[in-house]
Amino acid sequence: MTKIVAKSRVHTHIIKYCTCPEAATADIQLFNMGLFLASFIEPKTAFIFDVLNDFILDNLKCRTSVMNYYSKLRRMTMSIFPHLVLDHYQELMRVARQWWKLKLLKWNGFNHEEKEVRLGNLAFFCLAYGNFKAEHLHATNPADEVSLMDSCGFKVGNALYKEHLAIAKDAMQHLECNNHRAGIHRVLTFYDVNCQYHKHLQDCIANSLLLKMHEELEITPSIRLWHVHGHQDSCYVKYASNFIQGTARIDGKIMETLWPMAWELLTKNNAWITK
Repeated sequence: MTKIVAKSRVHTHIIKYCTCPEAATADIQLFNMGLFLASFIEPKTAFIFDVLNDFILDNLKCRTSVMNYYSKLRRMTMSIFPHLVLDHYQELMRVARQWWKLKLLKWNGFNHEEKEVRLGNLAFFCLAYGNFKAEHLHATNPADEVSLMDSCGFKVGNALYKEHLAIAKDAMQHLECNNHRAGIHRVLTFYDVNCQYHKHLQDCIANSLLLKMHEELEITPSIRLWHVHGHQDSCYVKYASNFIQGTARIDGKIMETLWPMAWELLTKNNAWITK
């Protein structure tokens, strides 16, 4: 029995290979039929080319991880009891890496002739645009990782990097300026309840054995515009950034505005491995 993973579901079929004297091996026969095997020794699982292309597109544009993509296939195969569908997450994760490298070889002109892949040959070069996507997690067992593109893309090869580390020396630079805080005399802070928090801030710092504040530093408390309207009217006049000189036009929620972009990276990386 062979499991065949398609875009719509996971199929189970009995495959009989050609046994003619001049017949190709089992993996080549399936490859000619548009199937990519998870193992080339005893093939039991195969992925249709279309499902691999679909996953790469989903991973790129929708930030879909390998785990989430295969969970969707299990749900499409058996909507009521998806856990009964065999889990081929590990196989898809490995095959996706191999398929991605094959596509890079094809796009860079290595599909019609045998030639050596040199340093950086699989990296796309563009003067006008650089599309570098973060998709690297530290492996649990680095010794078990097999690199498919060592030094062929944008990153330096592992052996060359280790050679550099062996001879590299950290140079401690002497700082010629020791008065870095000379130009900072005023700090503007935003906090949802700054009207209460700032009341005893100076006393808490003065009574602490670990905290210290420069005497010339002036702290101006403010409340984010989203929250200040929920306070008393006196807080709005005193802590809204609209009425504080030098704050320009700012809502005070800098970090929150960056969350959508950070979430895109997180959902892409939560179950991905290094290529």
